[in-house]
Amino acid sequence: APAQSPRHHRHTKLRRSHPHPTSSEYPPPPAASPPTHATVPPPALLPRTQPQPHSNLPPDPNPPPPRRARSRSKDPPRRGGPPGDPMAPALAPLLACLAILAAVADAACRHTNLTAGFAADLTMLQHQLRGTVRLDPSGACALQLTRFDLLAASPSARFWAADGPSLDDLAKGRPFSPLPLNATFRNETLRLPFSAPLPPLLAIFDPDTSSDLGHVFLSAASNSSNATAALASRIATPTMFDNCVQLSEGYRLRWTLNASAGEVDIGLEAAVGSEYYMAFGWADPKANSPAMVRSDVVVAGFTEEGMPFAEDYYITDYSECTMGKDDLPVSGVCPDSAYDDGRNDSRLVYGHRRDGVSFVRYKRKLDSEDDKYDVLVGATEEMAVVWAIGKLRPPDTLRPHYLPQNHGGPRDETFGLMRLNLSEAVDSCLGPLDADNKQDQDRIIADGKTPLVVTSAPAVRYPNPPNPDKVIYINKKEAPLLKVERGVPVKFSVQAGHDVALYVTSDPIGGNATLRNKTEVIYAGGPDVHGVPATPTELVWLPDRNTPDLVYYQSVYEAKMGWKVQVVDGGLSDMYNNSVLLDDQQVTLFWTLSTDSISIAARGEKKSGYLAVAFGSGMLNSYAYVGWVGNDGVGRVKTYWIDGKSAAGIHSTSENLTYVRCKSEDGVITFEFTRPLKPSCTGKVECKNIIDPTTPLKVVWAMGASWSGDDLTDSNMHSVTSSRPIRVLLLRGSAEAEQDLRPVLAVHGFMMFVAWGILLPGGILAARYLKSLKGDGWYQIHVYLQYSGISIMFLGVLFAAAELRGFYVDSVHVKFGLSALLLAAFQPLNAYFRPKRPANGEVPPRNRVLWEYLHVITGRSAIVVGVVALFTGMKHLGQRYDSENVEELTWALMLWVLSAIVIALSLEYKEVKRRGGDRSFRGHWVLGNTEEDDSVDLLHPDSSARSSESRPSGVMEVQLEPLTR
Repeated sequence: APAQSPRHHRHTKLRRSHPHPTSSEYPPPPAASPPTHATVPPPALLPRTQPQPHSNLPPDPNPPPPRRARSRSKDPPRRGGPPGDPMAPALAPLLACLAILAAVADAACRHTNLTAGFAADLTMLQHQLRGTVRLDPSGACALQLTRFDLLAASPSARFWAADGPSLDDLAKGRPFSPLPLNATFRNETLRLPFSAPLPPLLAIFDPDTSSDLGHVFLSAASNSSNATAALASRIATPTMFDNCVQLSEGYRLRWTLNASAGEVDIGLEAAVGSEYYMAFGWADPKANSPAMVRSDVVVAGFTEEGMPFAEDYYITDYSECTMGKDDLPVSGVCPDSAYDDGRNDSRLVYGHRRDGVSFVRYKRKLDSEDDKYDVLVGATEEMAVVWAIGKLRPPDTLRPHYLPQNHGGPRDETFGLMRLNLSEAVDSCLGPLDADNKQDQDRIIADGKTPLVVTSAPAVRYPNPPNPDKVIYINKKEAPLLKVERGVPVKFSVQAGHDVALYVTSDPIGGNATLRNKTEVIYAGGPDVHGVPATPTELVWLPDRNTPDLVYYQSVYEAKMGWKVQVVDGGLSDMYNNSVLLDDQQVTLFWTLSTDSISIAARGEKKSGYLAVAFGSGMLNSYAYVGWVGNDGVGRVKTYWIDGKSAAGIHSTSENLTYVRCKSEDGVITFEFTRPLKPSCTGKVECKNIIDPTTPLKVVWAMGASWSGDDLTDSNMHSVTSSRPIRVLLLRGSAEAEQDLRPVLAVHGFMMFVAWGILLPGGILAARYLKSLKGDGWYQIHVYLQYSGISIMFLGVLFAAAELRGFYVDSVHVKFGLSALLLAAFQPLNAYFRPKRPANGEVPPRNRVLWEYLHVITGRSAIVVGVVALFTGMKHLGQRYDSENVEELTWALMLWVLSAIVIALSLEYKEVKRRGGDRSFRGHWVLGNTEEDDSVDLLHPDSSARSSESRPSGVMEVQLEPLTR
């Protein structure tokens, strides 16, 4: 190792204590005898200096009486008794003792039976809690909390009075002090007054999450039933030490010297991952300069199972330990037990992982009597020490030990050398360590394919104490942090027993929140989701975009058995059913349709200050949604109606948006929201912003440098925008660019025009006006035209349904078209079932007459409805696409229909004139005449019969004889 520089000596030489302001209110506690158990720091092991009391403290309701100023007069004090009383000298000492006892009785608090020397350390459970609790030295009814460390808790956390540390006891407790704990405390001195008898337990408790951050038993060891529990609590989590020094930004050394016992308690604390080691020890005092080689260090850390360890190591080389394999000597950073006659002379006391911080406490003797691998430590000598942090190599078949890897990194960050005197008082650790990653639980990422096996087992390291004896395990991991992705299904195989019913809830405690008069949102599971390994129950849960970022898996029947579920965006494509790229491929639009709402997301593909999408043919006269991240780092989404090209033309609206989110990643804006398809309001401009899933939604976009929710100016105008709108087919899940007429729908319209504008009317005209032709020519023309028109009509319907991915009857056009389709399809059917035509001269039966009426009325109605369907189709197409071509086609259709009407009237006029010239002929206008000759007017059978009877039959007998000459 390089020699120490003078700068390093100035930085590491510990000849000064931490410059805490000395409290003038509380004198230091009196000294006491050395501790009998090293893991229970006695009142004597207290800081030499104390910081000022916390400034946000309530006033003491029972302040101590003011002290009387001591007289500086040289006159002797007056004694009790009358002057000249001979008994006065004898009674004076007794009266003085009585006065002292009365003053002490007045000053002592009557609400506690704790002795004046009572002191106890807080048990650290969460939030890096530390501190020592004792009675106020003044004798007032107050507790004094010194060297208090705490990472900021939630706003609901308080000092809490309870009968015990169990969940039931804490739930039945009450606030002990109104002091808020949602700020970080650093070596604070607090004063907590009380006016009622002290509770058996003082905790830092969050009632909203039932979290015990730490506690202390307020019971005297001699007369309390909780004395055993209090002693066990103090032994279980010995995190308080007399001294502390900051080795690096995230690494601390704590120690308490017990010189009379010839040993020192050392605590190593670092804000590192569980895979890191912490090393500290003494350099070889015989070396010319301090170095890592030949140092006696202890390597502490955690096994892969989460168990703490601390073991003696001896460094012979700057390399990982060879462990003496392949006939090579033991070399490198190796445990003492790997060397000949070496042994582990350190003794593990305690270790934990809390809030992303590793803490290991161990003991070592000042003189271990191992001259070969251990350094003799002087209690009052200033000696060179070394330290390092780095990653551990887990044991394998060749190396049965956890071996430290090269620490790497710069000096004073991952390793260092300094000088230390164990007997000097020092506390340079200001406040608790705050790790960047505080999640220490095992993590499981659900992949959507492999089921998560849910079991139950005894609690070992439950992350949110207090907890029941049995907790939920997932894939054999105790209460892991479960990470799921929106849009990816999560499958559970529940086999934790019939008394553990799994459910996913918004309540962090679980156990059926209604029993605690609380409300909760249940996302999956319930009382029926329980099973055993022989007959497991399967639960499938699909987190969606409306699922919060944090939910919990818990048991319905017992509280605090599960832990957190972190819900993340696995990609917008997983969260939404459909997505399309908008114009210029600069913005991606995602959406999912539901019964009465639509969830929409927009993501820019380039950096910008804000992103806007609008529904309309352009930014003008459109409904816009703008997402941006403000200067405070909060994402926002607002809605607007745009009717101008300047800032004055942008009007804020109040659409009903839910599940709104907006974020910026590397300058790329993404925002999401859910809105109803049809607004429930009236009278406002935004109430007209209706989304019809059957109609293509026109979408445009814009981006700019900055946006403000209020007071928009021209500087907020966009810097880039789409060149044309994109039609988004919500039901189909696709998009197309703006164009005059869609080809498939154009084919649909042309086919319908051919059917209803040419073929079907032509068939009717043939049956009406071509019967004067000889033979059955009129009939063949009629049938061919009718069936051709019906066939083309059905093909047109199929084209439209295929293009729109469905058949919907919401629009007026579709309703008229469906009616015309049914009437036209009915004509071939009733023609097939046509009653037989009567013979000439016979009166037609009643069913024949009814059929004639039905056939004629249905045919004429079909033509009328079909023509109306053509016009409504043109109008519907124009509403969708705003195309001038559609308007031109509509006028052309109107001229065509008028021309057809003129032609029909002209033919009817000629037919009437022809009938006037030939009284014997009567025709009729029917569809589907299946007979070759049907000259009898079946609509007027009586007049036809009378006309037949009034005329002579025309049948005569003619005899032909040969002519002779």
